[in-house]
Amino acid sequence: MAILVQDLIAEAAQRAPLAPALRYQGVDMNYENLALRMDAVARGLLALGLQREDRVAVYLEKREEAVLAMFGAAAAGGVFVPLNPLFKPGQVAHVVGDCGARILVTSAERLDGLGGLGELARHCPQLRAIVVAGGEAAHHDGVRLVPWSEFVRAGGCGTVHRRIESDIAAILYTSGSTGRPKGVVLSHRNLVAGALSVAGYLENSAADRILAVLPLSFDYGLSQLTTAFASGACVVLMNHLFARDIPEMVESERITGLAGVPPLWIQLAQLSWPRVSALRYLTNSGGAMPRATLTSLRRSLPHTHVYLMYGLTEAFRSTYLAHQYLDARPDSIGKAIPNAEVMVLRPDGSECDPHEPGELVHRGPLVALGYWNDPERTRERFKPFARSAALPLAENVVWSGDTVRRDEEGYLYFIGRGDDMIKTAGYRVSPSEVEEVVYATGLVAEAAAIGVRHPVQGQVIALVASGRDGQALDGAALSAACRQALPAYMLPAWIDVRAMALPRNPNGKIDRRLLADELADLFAQAAS
Repeated sequence: MAILVQDLIAEAAQRAPLAPALRYQGVDMNYENLALRMDAVARGLLALGLQREDRVAVYLEKREEAVLAMFGAAAAGGVFVPLNPLFKPGQVAHVVGDCGARILVTSAERLDGLGGLGELARHCPQLRAIVVAGGEAAHHDGVRLVPWSEFVRAGGCGTVHRRIESDIAAILYTSGSTGRPKGVVLSHRNLVAGALSVAGYLENSAADRILAVLPLSFDYGLSQLTTAFASGACVVLMNHLFARDIPEMVESERITGLAGVPPLWIQLAQLSWPRVSALRYLTNSGGAMPRATLTSLRRSLPHTHVYLMYGLTEAFRSTYLAHQYLDARPDSIGKAIPNAEVMVLRPDGSECDPHEPGELVHRGPLVALGYWNDPERTRERFKPFARSAALPLAENVVWSGDTVRRDEEGYLYFIGRGDDMIKTAGYRVSPSEVEEVVYATGLVAEAAAIGVRHPVQGQVIALVASGRDGQALDGAALSAACRQALPAYMLPAWIDVRAMALPRNPNGKIDRRLLADELADLFAQAAS
């Protein structure tokens, strides 16, 4: 049984060496070849002087080299740090500098986009080598540039550094409350336990073909690789420009599994899908899927199972609602995934009563090790928990910051993010509750409810929305529909109609923080 994350590939190669493992731009790589090339990357990293737990930053779009660099770093005894391909130069420099990466794997085009090697070297003095897909060998300010072709032929004779399951395997950077990405530290145990748990309840097998459309730097995107490798399935890598390209790829590549976040599903639900025969399941995470979107997808794909899930980078995946319970509980995020416990707790650590809102707290082998280089924030979110007073040592659990409730049968319902909850006129309002009503009107393509400072009410609700199918949105009609469906305290005080799609953060979610900053001074004049 796999213990280290690279074992997922090695064991699949032993079971079925010729089975397809990875497909990119129409070319297949089988598991035997994937395992051999992963080992070649590990030897190349050792030849560059990789030491135990040295960080290897990977700044690439979805392509073979990105997958090989990540799993090869783990196989060598290092730590892989995937960077979102949408990161700008300042974010790249921050992550590479913050994690202390000694080696960066990127492409010649992306290196040029960073402003050249000199700028990166100034911000990241610990960097010693950059492996470049499509680049030439060179040196600059003590940093060596190595072409990918030379790198994988290096054949380093260094010994792979011994690792165990509790050692660090990866650092995933996600948006932080200060605006700076924060690094979530994941062990081999975290990644393997997550892969086996998710692959189990999705009933993945070697016959599956999983389309990877989410960034591999996103825990949900990385999970498409690990769950596929855990079951010997094939991953098809896709860097899509338009949502309309995805249904065509699903049909042409005979995709059986597709994962997405709510903004992507909203777009896909508005498309005409071809007669898709192979698609076995869809999964949603990263926010609540609007009821209207879920209904539309199920209508377009009547033979495809839909799994509603909840996860956080700090615990990879926490809950899921199996497809057979959708009709009875379409608003639920389900129950804990296998090999995890999910609790709903009050601030003092006591358990909430049924239907009492509380914070979701995750316990088990998927709980991350903490935040890289941030002990204060680690102490805030990762806290000791003693299941029994007879045990002298407590394990760490992660407090999610998300408010949920549990019904009498144990099913969980998402209420809102602690830092997204809108406090207006003495009420606490969940943005998703407002958005659900807005989507149900059928007038909007996308919507985001944002809390905006107000001199009298503390906060009021601003609604940012765009029209369907490229049509102009009738703000007056939307306002009237909201008045019919929402109580007065939940009504938007301002509706901002956008002609274009709402802005996204690097993981493809609606960028609520950016919208909040744009609207921050909306009611400033009311105070004067």
